[in-house]
Amino acid sequence: MIDYLNGTLYSKSPSVVVIDVGGVGYEVSIPLSTYEALETEGSKIRLLIYEYIREDAYTLFGFATKAERDFFRMLQNVSGIGPKTALGMISGMNVREIRRAIVERDVKLLTKLPGIGKKTAERLVLELHDKIDPLETLAAEDTPPLEAKYRDAVLALVSLGNPRDIATKIVFESSQTKNPPETTEEIIKKALAPKYQ
Repeated sequence: MIDYLNGTLYSKSPSVVVIDVGGVGYEVSIPLSTYEALETEGSKIRLLIYEYIREDAYTLFGFATKAERDFFRMLQNVSGIGPKTALGMISGMNVREIRRAIVERDVKLLTKLPGIGKKTAERLVLELHDKIDPLETLAAEDTPPLEAKYRDAVLALVSLGNPRDIATKIVFESSQTKNPPETTEEIIKKALAPKYQ
C-alpha cells in the first residue's frame, strides 16, 4: 500500500499531477487546496496518498496535509459518497469549513458543495456529527485570540445549538467589557441572558 510519494513534480493541473519517482510517473488526483500549495513544475514534492482500488479502476489521490487525507477517508464512510464526490467537496470548501458545517448541522451550507444535495447533506450531518471533535474544529478557526475560559464558553454554546459565529461574537464581546466574567460559567450565563436571545 502506498502511503506517500516523494519525487519531482513533472506536471500539474488543478485536479491532477504527475510525480516522477525514480523514473516512473505516477498520475495523482488532487483537490484544489493541494494544487494551490504546490511549487512549480520540476520542484521536489511529497504527497500523502490514498489508493482507490476496484476491479475496473486503480486511482491515486494525493493530499498536501494529513488533515485533508484523514477527512477524505472519513467522508467516504458516508453512504452515497465515493472518492470523486469527496474530492470535489474538499476542492469546493476547505476541510475546516466543512467540519464546522457538520458540527453546526448547517445543511444549507453543505448543499453548496459540488455533488451534494439536501438528502446527502443531511446524511453527512447524521453520520459524521458525533465523529467530529468540536474543540478540534473550533481550535483551527481564525478567531480572535481568547483565553481558555472564553474558548470553553464558545464550545459550550455551540454544543447547545448556537451557530459558531454568533457564539464567538457574544463571548468575544463579553471579554471586552469593563468587568469581564471571571469563569466559564459566568460567561455562559451572560451569553444566555435575554439580551442575546
